[in-house]
Amino acid sequence: MPSSRHDRGPRAMTAVKAGIAYFALVFAAGFVLGAARVSWVVPRLGVRTAELLEMPVMLMVILFAARFVVRRFALPPRAGPRLGAGIVALALLLGAEFTLVLGLQGLTLADYAASRDPVAGTVYALMLGVFAAMPLLVDRG
Repeated sequence: MPSSRHDRGPRAMTAVKAGIAYFALVFAAGFVLGAARVSWVVPRLGVRTAELLEMPVMLMVILFAARFVVRRFALPPRAGPRLGAGIVALALLLGAEFTLVLGLQGLTLADYAASRDPVAGTVYALMLGVFAAMPLLVDRG
């Protein structure tokens, strides 16, 4: 029997909670890794190399965080709830990044985009897509 509109509310809320948890896990790891990158790796290897070296580590963080959240919140293997959690997490991540980076550094969005390394910035943009999609891609069966 198809679910009614009334059944969607709790499921949607579960996806939102999962998205918040997913964001929190990945953001916390990214914050720690970013501090280490800026403090220790950038002075030795440069911004591009440091950011590119961080990407595989963040990919693993994203994978493990998505897997944990999908299991913890028992998200069904359907696109709606899984992508919903990923989109909530992505919106929170972008909001936090723009608020922190732009606010702390006093940059405009255009200044921020222009300051990004073209190679590392492109990989970062692709990683944002992976981040949003990962809850859908893990534990599908």
